Formats: sequence, C-alpha cells, structure tokens
Amino acid sequence: MTTFQVLLSIVSGTIVGFVLGLLGGGGSILAVPLLLYVVGMKDPHVVIGTTASAVAINAYANLIPHARAGHVQWKAAIVFAVPGALSAYTGSIIGKLVPGKQLLFLFAILMIVMGVKMAMPKKKKSQSEDLKNQVKLPQLIIMAILVGLLSGFFGIGGGFLIVPGLIFAARMPMIAAIGSSLVSVGTFGLTTAVSYSISGLVNWWVMLAFVGGGVGGGMVGAWLAARLSKQQRTLHYIFSGVVMLVAIYMLIINAEALDL
Repeated sequence: MTTFQVLLSIVSGTIVGFVLGLLGGGGSILAVPLLLYVVGMKDPHVVIGTTASAVAINAYANLIPHARAGHVQWKAAIVFAVPGALSAYTGSIIGKLVPGKQLLFLFAILMIVMGVKMAMPKKKKSQSEDLKNQVKLPQLIIMAILVGLLSGFFGIGGGFLIVPGLIFAARMPMIAAIGSSLVSVGTFGLTTAVSYSISGLVNWWVMLAFVGGGVGGGMVGAWLAARLSKQQRTLHYIFSGVVMLVAIYMLIINAEALDL
C-alpha cells in the first residue's frame, strides 16, 4: 500500500462512517466500490473481508452517539442482532464459495424495490394502535435471520435491510430504527469479518485507515441525523435516494460483469 492509497482509504472511511452515522446503513455497499475503484485493491474477497471488519468497528463507534441521544431501542435491537449474527456467519461461509458480482446484480434490484417502498407515504396510525402493535417478535426474528443470511453472503453490514426491517417488525420511528440498526450492522459485520479473517482475507492496514476516517465521518453523520430527526420524511427520502443511487451503480457495474 502506498501513502496515497492509505490517504484514499482514510477518505473512503470518512464517507462510509458518515453514511453509517446518518442512515444507519449503506456503509459496506459504498465501501466495496470505494476500495476496488478508488483505493485500488484487486481481490474482491479481500475487499469484502476488509470492509466487513471496518464497517463493524465504525458501526459500534457510531452507535455511541445514537445511544446517548436515546435513539436505540435495545430490546428489539438485541433480539434482531443475535439470530441474525448466526445466520450471517452461515451466509459468509457460502459467500466465500460463490462469485459475488452476479448475485450483487440481483441484490441491487432488491435495493431499488426497497428504496421505492421506503419513499412511499405511510398511512398514519393512531397512537393506541402503534402501542398495541409495537413489536412483532416472530416477524422480528424471521426478518433478522433472512437479513443476516444476506448480509453474511454479500459481505455487507445490512443496514439497508435492517432499518426497514425494524420499522416493519418493531414499529420504530425512522431515527430509532437508524440508531438501533447499528447494533446489528456491527454484529453482522463482525461475524462476517471473523469468517473472512480465518481464511486470511482481511487487509488489516486498510481496515485501520478506514476506521480512522470512519470515526470522524460517523460523528458528523450522527449529528446530522439528530438534526433531521424532526423531519422524518426527509430522512426517508434521503435513505431511499441513496439506496437507489447505489443500486443503479451496482446494476451498471454487474451488468457488465454478466455481459448483459
């Protein structure tokens, strides 16, 4: 790694940390193309292992300001994280055996569908109805297992799926889902990182540079998320817009890989 590549790793980490702090997800989806096309790493599997490690640490670091601000619903967050981590490890084992680009093409389509859904207006419910249906435990666990499997398989933190999963199954407001999702983003990333590090597929120097940049970017992102908490519709639009932009980029890149 050259000095310039280390600097690029820090800048890339800052971007990833900012996105994690602001949106509670998207970090590793952005980190993978950043390391491949900006930093210049060559092996996609090493990129996945390295980003999983960095995103896990950044997610836990960004969790602190959200927790202090009261944006984390711990019970639902832990219930989601534990079964999801077990399935993430299983997914990571499978992911190391399968070329990822073809499957990321399909995953990008899923991201677009999810982004459109997140941008759609939600029907308002009465406060009593919200309290009555606050947490749907079976749906929460099933969602965690599915998201964990996908997160481990694709080598991502899974925040893009965790946030809407928490909103759907735990009836969280957007800002609480963002804060709570970081528990699972960190746990899923750590589980995937352990699997990849056992196989020697983690570049620790790039990971440290990424984390260094991510801490600062995460603080700014968390601050902005708190400022926008009173404008939840704005956060929904930002979230869905970033999802779809990244998804379009992934579709283009992976369509070329598939010779479509």
